[in-house]
Amino acid sequence: QYNDAYPLSNACGQLGQSYQDHRCPEHQRHMECWVDPDMSIRATTHAKWYGAPGPLFCGPKEEYPRTGIWDETYACHNPSADPPETCNAYEDQKAGRYDNSRAVPNRNGRTDVEGCCWWGRGVIQTTGVCHYGKLNYYLGKHAADDGRDSRYPNIDFCKDPGIICSSKQHKELKWIAGMFYWIESLQTYNERGWNYMDELHKFVDGGMSDHSFINAVSGVVNRLCHDPPCASGPVDGAEERADNFKKVLTMLT
Repeated sequence: QYNDAYPLSNACGQLGQSYQDHRCPEHQRHMECWVDPDMSIRATTHAKWYGAPGPLFCGPKEEYPRTGIWDETYACHNPSADPPETCNAYEDQKAGRYDNSRAVPNRNGRTDVEGCCWWGRGVIQTTGVCHYGKLNYYLGKHAADDGRDSRYPNIDFCKDPGIICSSKQHKELKWIAGMFYWIESLQTYNERGWNYMDELHKFVDGGMSDHSFINAVSGVVNRLCHDPPCASGPVDGAEERADNFKKVLTMLT
């Protein structure tokens, strides 16, 4: 939420982020996706609690001149109304509606959703033009076009980032994308004296009791830095992430 509302322009970025500006480092710029202002996508998945916001969407300003909020308080199921009202934003919806009666900005001031198709998808929420671009560069059509081996030579993750969740043929993509991110971006993280593999060894050798390790990893995954708050803000759900990690670690040990 922002200002007690759910701006629909959160598709562009939440908590002050701008996903289309999540660029690769200079030496990897050739891997990132380009931002197509005409791309129009509606998300496949969404939350399911009572009044939960409908699927995110993006599209050019000609299609969505302005965006407002998701009104979670609206009672959309009203069969006694004339004419009867039903909830139709998503399956099993109980309440809420898209309300574009006025433009409502997200935290970055956006009221449009042009070029904003790079929200998180998959088990670790692949997000931004750099991560989608790397996925395409190593596993998708970009690799095939370059004559390199490609696991998914006919899938262009830059032209259809939503395929991670929408593919019926490759339902494993939501897991593949997450594992790829973990291997390519997290395990190789080495910034300002913090090296993931070195810190992992320290964590294990120290009896896996130093909570600073999981907090740093959460920072890298959620905010692209190991020592949050980063430029994009504090880690979202930091305590919950740490508690879940400890719970799983306890079960496995």
